[in-house]
Amino acid sequence: MSINDFIKQLDTLVESAAEQFNSAIEKLDKDILENARIEFLGAKSGKLKSAQKGLGKVEKADKPVAGKKFNEVKQKLEGLFQAAIEQIEKSRSSTEVKEQFDVTLPGTRISTGHVHPITQTIEELKDITGRLGFTAVEGPEIEDDWHNFEALNISLEHPARDPLDNFYLQTAEKNTGKDNLLRSQTSTVQIRVMEDTKPPVRIVSLGRVYRPDEVDATHYAMFHQIEGLMIDTDVTMADLKSVLLLFAKTYLGDDVEIRFRPSFFPFTEPSVEVDMRWRGIWLEFGGAGMVDPNVLRSVGYDPEEVSGFAFGLGVERLCMGRHGINDIRYLYDNNVRFLSQF
Repeated sequence: MSINDFIKQLDTLVESAAEQFNSAIEKLDKDILENARIEFLGAKSGKLKSAQKGLGKVEKADKPVAGKKFNEVKQKLEGLFQAAIEQIEKSRSSTEVKEQFDVTLPGTRISTGHVHPITQTIEELKDITGRLGFTAVEGPEIEDDWHNFEALNISLEHPARDPLDNFYLQTAEKNTGKDNLLRSQTSTVQIRVMEDTKPPVRIVSLGRVYRPDEVDATHYAMFHQIEGLMIDTDVTMADLKSVLLLFAKTYLGDDVEIRFRPSFFPFTEPSVEVDMRWRGIWLEFGGAGMVDPNVLRSVGYDPEEVSGFAFGLGVERLCMGRHGINDIRYLYDNNVRFLSQF
């Protein structure tokens, strides 16, 4: 056998083997691949084994070239076979993953943190009052006697100053000897703003306040208030009721009604309790009224020139009313199952 015929025989063998290996890859069939391996690389009756016998028929001078070519073909066939195995396994794995994934099913929800319902409520109240023309302001939670009581027309004898109704701190104010306290209302912020601002004033203050109430379904020692203040010429109770009605309808819905019941607060005159009828039930949400002339004088305003109204509502009560929560303690128990609903 000439060297050319031997080389041609080996090349044909490689082409035929490659064709069958590729057929197995296309069908992702390991059985076809194994049969092709036996046919071409079988140790006893494989075509490569048969081709090896042709080495003996090659001229002696051509044997080194023929032997080298045979080894190259053997390595190539083994490489093609190994590559075919890897390709089938890779393609099968990819196909199995695709078959297991149903794109019509809803995705798996990732558990992430979110804003607390109280904070959600505060942000929404800021947005609503902002659209009504009120600017949100903040103030310190540790207050002095002047801003928490005196400037708000709360006399020294008033029961609101009782140590049992306030969190007093053993940090005396300079030059007075009076103790500071955790603020019991956000009206203190209104005083601070009026001290530094000339009329007209239209603000809301939102934040934490502190009172040593016995904790139950409707009371907590720390809670949040939203207090509104409007100072201008010719401000009336009608303006107050209009603002609160718009506020209530925007937050709770168009079916809300509000009513005023006569009451008393040292810093407003006349004073009213604000009730809202929602889902067929009247709920008390806070107090309001016209700013007392003494409060206006305490910040340097002339009651003969300006008037104003103020209102204070409980943020927790608004939040509980919106979401149907019947116990304020749920908002502070840090129960993830409860909080994740909002």
